[in-house]
Amino acid sequence: MTTVAIDLPDEAFSALKRPPPEFGRRLRLAAAIHWYARGEMSMEKAALIAGLDRADFLAALAAEQVEVFEVDMESLQRELARG
Repeated sequence: MTTVAIDLPDEAFSALKRPPPEFGRRLRLAAAIHWYARGEMSMEKAALIAGLDRADFLAALAAEQVEVFEVDMESLQRELARG
């Protein structure tokens, strides 16, 4: 595993009122959600970066109201018409 060190001002931790280890976990999750939502990374890789399994990452996405499944309206209408 690779370690990435980030220097942050002490005041950054008080912004979320979290100790550094919790701040780091939340930072990893926020980055993973951001990259996944932008389509820059798969769900599998984003969950790995967040340090979560896929089910917990899906729960985190739901909590942040991030769309997991995009619906193409034309495809949906065709499927409903067949139904």
